[in-house]
Amino acid sequence: MKTLLVAGSNVVVSAPDVDALRERLRALDTLVVCDFFLSETAELADIVLPVLQWAEEEGTMTSLEGRVIRRRRALAAPDGARSELWIMSELARRLGAASTWSIDPAEVFDELARASEGGIADYSGLSHELLDTGVEAYWPYRSESTPRPFTERFAHADGRARLVAVEATPPAPTDRGGDLTLVTGRYLQQYQSGTQTRRVAELNGARPEARLEIHPATASRLGIREGALVAVSNERGTVKARASVTTDIRHDTVFLPFHYAGEECANRLTAASVDPTSAMPEFKRTRVTVAPDAGTSAPTTAAAPIERPDAAAPHVVERPPVLVAANSEEANPCLSVWCWWATAPSGRD
Repeated sequence: MKTLLVAGSNVVVSAPDVDALRERLRALDTLVVCDFFLSETAELADIVLPVLQWAEEEGTMTSLEGRVIRRRRALAAPDGARSELWIMSELARRLGAASTWSIDPAEVFDELARASEGGIADYSGLSHELLDTGVEAYWPYRSESTPRPFTERFAHADGRARLVAVEATPPAPTDRGGDLTLVTGRYLQQYQSGTQTRRVAELNGARPEARLEIHPATASRLGIREGALVAVSNERGTVKARASVTTDIRHDTVFLPFHYAGEECANRLTAASVDPTSAMPEFKRTRVTVAPDAGTSAPTTAAAPIERPDAAAPHVVERPPVLVAANSEEANPCLSVWCWWATAPSGRD
């Protein structure tokens, strides 16, 4: 049986070549998604496991500057939602994994701290108890904080930095002879795949749709006007968006945000090719063609804001998900937890 467990990731929006990925997900025998909203990926799932969001659980977070911050529960979770620690612990127990699987965030953090000792990201001197004192904690943290790790030396035997020259390889030509380079990126008002921010009225109202940024000279050459609906295409697919004509972009480059789903999903165009060292996808050099859209309909927009539904009222989709009660192991001893939704409430696209 081919089974995939996706935890908190909306891959059918955020991953490259999403149309091909969607088909691979549909070919699975079982797709299980852990999330606290019904994302576009969760909509494809056979089983949806409702999990806690950040304000509903204890834990820590580490900022981009390396500061480890204590995070405390601020809200009670809906009935039926479970922490991902609980889900992993139950899966381990029902699969017969011989070990200890704590669901206490403080205990799990202590295990992380022990496992990280001696590594680059060393948390070994930290604990929830210490963080609760308000200490300024930056990793690596063995016996003291390291707010600036490279003030005296770099992490090489001689203490010196390494500058590595990289030679770029040209992108593969597309079947349709794309003459523009598509760069994908972010809007300030949206975050990642938009699973959360497209449900916040103020944020989604500020950026309700994807806009293709294109240089005025390029737009003039292609017969594209400000606000016109355009089709951005290559051999992987087509994205529809409205044009934003601006001198903020090069004449040989166009830009699309990657936060949106459906016909606005920029990753319908990106290739599933990765850097050999970092394994990051090539999101910044996709070859495309751009043309005025022959159709008259607007692209599919993001989902309207919705509330998290109650656990006691699951919704059924055409591809019936497995809906089983908490602590009941009748349907599947490995995957029996409450699924408090399996499709969007009425009113959602």
